[in-house]
Amino acid sequence: MDQLPGPSGRDFSEGEWVRLRTLTTLRWMAVVGQIVVLVAANAWFGLIVPVGPCALAIGAAMALNIVCATVFPGNRRLADHEAMLLLLFDLVQLVYLVGMTGGLDNPFILLVIVPVTISAAALELKSTVFLGGLAVQLVTAVAFVFKPLRFADGSVVTLPHQFEIGFWLAVVSGTVFIAIFSRRIAVEMRAMADALLATQMALSREQKLTDLGGVVAAAAHELGTPLATIKMVASELVDELEGDAREDALLIRAQADRCRDILRDMGRAGKDDLHLRQAPLIALVREAAEPHLVRGKRVEIVDGIGLDRQPRVWRRPEVIHGLRNLIQNAVDFAVAKVWIDLEHVQDQIRVRIVDDGDGFPFHVLSRIGDPFVGTRRVESRPGYEGMGLGLFIAKTLLERSGASLTFANASDPFSGPGERPERSGAVVEVVWPESQLLADAPGTMGENRPMEI
Repeated sequence: MDQLPGPSGRDFSEGEWVRLRTLTTLRWMAVVGQIVVLVAANAWFGLIVPVGPCALAIGAAMALNIVCATVFPGNRRLADHEAMLLLLFDLVQLVYLVGMTGGLDNPFILLVIVPVTISAAALELKSTVFLGGLAVQLVTAVAFVFKPLRFADGSVVTLPHQFEIGFWLAVVSGTVFIAIFSRRIAVEMRAMADALLATQMALSREQKLTDLGGVVAAAAHELGTPLATIKMVASELVDELEGDAREDALLIRAQADRCRDILRDMGRAGKDDLHLRQAPLIALVREAAEPHLVRGKRVEIVDGIGLDRQPRVWRRPEVIHGLRNLIQNAVDFAVAKVWIDLEHVQDQIRVRIVDDGDGFPFHVLSRIGDPFVGTRRVESRPGYEGMGLGLFIAKTLLERSGASLTFANASDPFSGPGERPERSGAVVEVVWPESQLLADAPGTMGENRPMEI
């Protein structure tokens, strides 16, 4: 996940999604805060602060911002090492200011967490490890080498030794844990973004295929009458002409038949028939399962509803593609057979997919449906271990249609070979409320419309 594809075809590292303007804006905010703290310490709290050395550090931060704004455009995307160097400056500058103003007795020592957290969220792991390790070392060093704060009367601001040890532990542990959690969340967000992009591409592809099928169907329907007329006229000419002219008429009739056969193979006749946008549930499931019926595994659709009581549902691309992915996963990992159960009870439509394989590994069962989580390995596909994108895409698409999904195993993974039932593998149940999937009653859909391209 350290490399993401850029729009130009080259790879962008994680740091290259950080804009220079973002870091300079944060640095200006830090500069303003540092100036306010220095003024308040002198004016309101009566503390003697080494203004010269502190002003030098603050001036260095201001100079760096001015140089960055002058030399580079604000929307410049920083390479990982460039962003790391800027955060390194911020870390060192902050630790220097803290060291000049009391060390661990200064409560603002807590701010050393900020550069490390930004690195964990935006940069590569090696940069975060470097900054985090350096932050711990600098905080440890400033516990021993620092300039103590003094009041106007010359007395030194001191805290009990136990408090200083507690502050050091709090800063170090906070730096480590916040960096780890920020890194984990950032990686999961990037993985989710990549997986959602894959989902959108899959849905777009399915929609294009559906639209293409509609265009072909419309073309077959519209061209049917002209081709029939050409064939009829050619047949009449064959009876009336002789010689080469008759051969030409025969050729015209044969080519008309060929065009008809091509259109018949490419799609079914009909315009953008609104009735084709809905279908019985069993027909929808068969359409989703069709590509996997000839892959060497038996796929059995168990109709628990009855052909005469099949609910008519919308033929949404996301529903077909989502069910197809689930069926593909079941066929991939089944030993010999896959069952697809259909139910329509209590205002709910249920589709349950079961295989006779080994089921989902117990340790990933609670995470199935998350992107980039490998689920199962199968001997018939050597070296195969999925990343979970197929199930994630299926889950996302089906949930968009109003469904809820449940993943489970049909049998106890610790049972012996003789104790396992026939349906022994993974179970995926998809449940829709009626209102989310049922189509309008026949006769209420209006007239057919031409294809919109």
